[in-house]
Amino acid sequence: MQHRNRVTVIGAGIGGVAAAVALAARGCDVTLLERGATPGGKMREVAIGDTRIDAGPTVLTMRWVFDELFDLAGASLEAELDFTAAEILARHAWDDSGYLDLFADMEQSAAAIDAFSGRGEGKRFLAFMAEARDIHRTLKDSFIRNSKTNLLGLTGRVGREGNLGGWLRLNPYASLWQALGKHFRDPRLQQLFGRYATYAGSSPFLAPATLMLIAHVEQEGVWLVEGGMHRLAVTLARLAERLGATIRYGAEVTEILTTRGCTVGVRLGDGSRIDADAVVLNADVSALGSGLFGKDVAHAVQPTARAHRSMSALTWNMVAHTSGFPLVRHSVFFSDRYPAEFDDIFKHSRLPQGPTVYICAQDRGTDHAAAAARVEQDRLLLLVNAPPIGDRHEFGPEEIARSYAAVLALLERCGLTLQSGSDAPVATSPRQFDRLFPATGGALYGRASHGWQASFSRPGARSKVPGLYLAGGSTHPGAGVPMAALSGRQAANAVLEDLGKRGPH
Repeated sequence: MQHRNRVTVIGAGIGGVAAAVALAARGCDVTLLERGATPGGKMREVAIGDTRIDAGPTVLTMRWVFDELFDLAGASLEAELDFTAAEILARHAWDDSGYLDLFADMEQSAAAIDAFSGRGEGKRFLAFMAEARDIHRTLKDSFIRNSKTNLLGLTGRVGREGNLGGWLRLNPYASLWQALGKHFRDPRLQQLFGRYATYAGSSPFLAPATLMLIAHVEQEGVWLVEGGMHRLAVTLARLAERLGATIRYGAEVTEILTTRGCTVGVRLGDGSRIDADAVVLNADVSALGSGLFGKDVAHAVQPTARAHRSMSALTWNMVAHTSGFPLVRHSVFFSDRYPAEFDDIFKHSRLPQGPTVYICAQDRGTDHAAAAARVEQDRLLLLVNAPPIGDRHEFGPEEIARSYAAVLALLERCGLTLQSGSDAPVATSPRQFDRLFPATGGALYGRASHGWQASFSRPGARSKVPGLYLAGGSTHPGAGVPMAALSGRQAANAVLEDLGKRGPH
């Protein structure tokens, strides 16, 4: 009887479930171990009374990543989930400035920008988007989809693809903020597009200009998942099970086992052992490098130094009555102290005194009619950026209350009034994120994308320990739902390639 390759996947975050689907679809005997009660990892929900609200990622882009994954599994993404393409990508507000929408229709965005800022800014926006498209075209296949992460290899691949001109235009040594200053005269537009650095947990004043590509990624489509983002993780987990994978919840891995330097399985918290020909770890690399999976594999990857951590967050989930400002699904309220916000986080390791606030209104649509519609109660996620110091500082009730007061004050200046319902908001701090994702300090995006070398510093799928593979937002190609899913695919591909060369133990 032919032996099926046994692969254990640790962690049912989006990278882990993507790896499990890819491996099971290729005939591996997959066991997925998750210490929590549900799949999703950071793509989680919280309960407010009888209501469940997304408490993690809320924006889905790069849908092709999931279309390809379902195709690999012989399934259809559209048959499994209901999606709606956003018409208004996001609504952006400043004190006493009204608001500015970005649309799926780029010409509509240019017209809105001209009406908001004047001075030819709409034309400059179109030039900015053309550059973002070029950066994306240069990096999509050569870096984002490619499992090899070093600079020399990237340069060679771009050259072989005949796109050296695009490579030279990347301008990786400039910061995103510097690049935006060359494109836009209105500082509010610099803030708006500088926010893309925060999608990678980074400061726009330190992140490279290449992150402009996120503008093009959003222009290709922002998708709303019917029932919330957590459903995507649940659906992927069920797909893995249909393909034959075994998923065990409440199963905490305490040690990755090795023999003669090679991975041979895992040990669980109850003392039991699961043998494996390969192990995929979908956890922050700092948990591995800090020894949380045993001293024998701690050398497999370096933990992220505290100085290089990405941002954490302070969030509030609530059911609330809203009035005034017309919320859409994604709304951003900008600080009037933008540079100081990032100094507070990265220099002073404190909650911003003047935070920018992101709100996901889960019951809102993304067109003008939906924004104008009356909603009796909104399911909301409010998020402000925070320093990743949850392993050495617990923000107390007074600090959190001061931050919440600053949030409400900014929202009121922008015309939005919130009145939470009978159930108190549920706050999640960097300390709680550190407990959910150990050894991170609450950093939600792995290593910060600061400086031109940062993207090449994330580990790839293969670790230094044979048979141990890495997936998740702290690995290549980076943070975010589709990127983490790509990391799971890349880990699965590496497992299959290596097992094909050496065979099972």
